[in-house]
Amino acid sequence: MTLRLPDAHGALRAYEPRTEPLALTPGAPFTSRTVFSAAHVVADPYADTTPDSPAAVDWDATLAFRRHLWAHGLGVAEAMDTAQRGMGLDWAGAAELIRRSAAEAKAAGGRIACGVGTDQLTAGPATLAEVRAAYEEQLAVVEESGAQAILMASRALAATAQGPEDYLEVYGHLLRQAAEPVILHWLGPMFDPALEGYWGSSDLDAATDTFLDVIAAHPDKVDGIKVSLLDAQREIDLRRRLPKGVRCYTGDDFNYPELIAGDDHGFSHALLGIFDPLGPLAAEAVRVLDTGDTDGFRALLDPTVELSRHLFQSPTRFYKTGVVFLAWLAGHQSHFTMVGGLQSARSLPHLARAYELADRLGLFPDPKLAEDRMRTLLHLYGVTT
Repeated sequence: MTLRLPDAHGALRAYEPRTEPLALTPGAPFTSRTVFSAAHVVADPYADTTPDSPAAVDWDATLAFRRHLWAHGLGVAEAMDTAQRGMGLDWAGAAELIRRSAAEAKAAGGRIACGVGTDQLTAGPATLAEVRAAYEEQLAVVEESGAQAILMASRALAATAQGPEDYLEVYGHLLRQAAEPVILHWLGPMFDPALEGYWGSSDLDAATDTFLDVIAAHPDKVDGIKVSLLDAQREIDLRRRLPKGVRCYTGDDFNYPELIAGDDHGFSHALLGIFDPLGPLAAEAVRVLDTGDTDGFRALLDPTVELSRHLFQSPTRFYKTGVVFLAWLAGHQSHFTMVGGLQSARSLPHLARAYELADRLGLFPDPKLAEDRMRTLLHLYGVTT
């Protein structure tokens, strides 16, 4: 049976869904790369909430999805942008998520790193002292949970800092306090417009110099950096300037295969939102790379870039809608509802194209279930299939 899928021009076209998924099963732990998937949260569809209410989370489904990622060998990057931090999930919800996921990781033997930010600062301008205190509060929660800390970019710091010296002061203070090496996260304004000019300058070359100054002052406290600028060459140039032993985790959802594969001068590890829907396939690709077969790795992962670029198209921050949509189609949750009502952030043509691209890749464990759910969505929008 065919589906009639709408395109961006309002026309309907016939699509023949595939009938068999890829055969992807859990395998050995990775040996050549450290790979995290930033994971989404599953909303409670029965909660009586509004878009500006505190997030109502379905904890059972949320934790089950993390077990799915760990089963395939991926680490979980928790309470990050993909989990709708600052877009539906507030600090109270994130703290609960961190505690629950860290405990689940311990039970499952899975790797976990959690986002540390300042999103409890919501009422007007903050001082640098208040920014430091907010970071410290969140760092304590993550460290007490037993997870690795990811120092996320801060909207409050971006709004308060007067120049590079303020970033050096705040990050230096936090790194001196950190009990274990952390991951530093540079999230570009395409993901969050409030982070424009991070590290004290809108000039990315100047910002990069400040970022590297922070690392150079505390190399023993920096496990690695996650770079989410969607600029492959800039990431390559940056990783070549890192101190020995400091890893680069690509956050580039447009160019990840080439960055993970690397070149004669090095490679990137990964911490990616796109590995939420790609988890089993991404894990299979990394295991192929572990054998030294770079061409085989690229053959598996390169075809996924079209889907990733589609999900992360501008406005990039709404990529979470596509990620959760694919989780619903794949059977990881029973509904297409998001905290903050973010399921409305992408159009039907956008979602239809996401379904088609994911189906062609064989990402759905049960293609018939995915087809039936896509058909249901089309009917809700008035499309006769």
